[in-house]
Amino acid sequence: MNIVIISALALGIAPVGALAQIQVLDAIGGGEPVDVAPSVEASPVAETEPSTPCGTADITIAEMGWPSAAILANIHATLLRVEYQCSVRLVPGEPDATLSSMATTQQPAVAPELWVSRQAEVWNGAMQARSARAAAPAFADGPLEAWFVPSYVIANNSGLEATSDILDHWQVFAPEGESRAEFHSCPSDWACAIINKNMAAGLGLGERFDIVEPLDRFAMDGALTDAVSQRQPVLTYYWQPNAIIDRLDLVPLDMGGFDAGNAQCMAIRDCVPFGSSGFAPDSVVIAVAEWVFSDTPDVADYFAKASMPLPEMNRLLAWQAENEAGPDAVAQHFLITGRDIWQNWVGDDGENEADQ
Repeated sequence: MNIVIISALALGIAPVGALAQIQVLDAIGGGEPVDVAPSVEASPVAETEPSTPCGTADITIAEMGWPSAAILANIHATLLRVEYQCSVRLVPGEPDATLSSMATTQQPAVAPELWVSRQAEVWNGAMQARSARAAAPAFADGPLEAWFVPSYVIANNSGLEATSDILDHWQVFAPEGESRAEFHSCPSDWACAIINKNMAAGLGLGERFDIVEPLDRFAMDGALTDAVSQRQPVLTYYWQPNAIIDRLDLVPLDMGGFDAGNAQCMAIRDCVPFGSSGFAPDSVVIAVAEWVFSDTPDVADYFAKASMPLPEMNRLLAWQAENEAGPDAVAQHFLITGRDIWQNWVGDDGENEADQ
């Protein structure tokens, strides 16, 4: 069994910067097939009993308290019930308690969105004890943290694709009549404020950009919404998944490669990095109890394919906010509108229609 060590910056719901060590075990392959001589006394009834890919135990899925995790729990529960005829129960979840329980009892069976960078010690212990492991990343197709611009800024400014292009396009973000541009960071008491300030220094933006730090999350979102409503060019820090990314049609810039030394410096106040770096990668996984892999390989295979594209989750969160919908309603909306995504999770041979 191979162990891969991933270094990551831990994030909070409002992102924070701290280094952690995360272990991810390679998938365990199945054993060699064993020929068993048939018993002449075998019951013909037993041979015709229907089987289920879920076995006889309930598949328990942790429904965490934040929107994206709750939506994922409801989506997976519905698909397992309809496409695999599993007996599924949603159970209330909280990151520390859920991971500790998975490490010691292998219950719940699944935590669809676990930010294991924040719980590195417990996660590593669960992996080493073969109690749980990552089936797949929880999200795909985008960075979790980045600097964003509205899509119309990209459309109107050829050549602006990455943070390394910003200095050549600084006038795009300067208020009319001003000689300096603005970069909208996060509140000053958030760890990302330190990282963004040092990241701007590493990119050499100090000569042209002032960093704007809003008072709080409300002010941050309000200023960004006002700017986009007036179609003003705006450069901002943000994170995913998040409804505002979809609602304001924000596009992440290419943050460039990750440099561990520069990134570590960026997390320290008054540390000026020698060069640039993108945000450190974080580990957000579909955590699955080890018995699922051994006892229900079809279910394990489902979760191995069930990474949710970040743009789709942003869309679902925006739909939820607009319709004041619960996570179960958002899950049903996804099953109707996102079939091209979830059909790849269940495979082309599914006989049931989850959206009926």
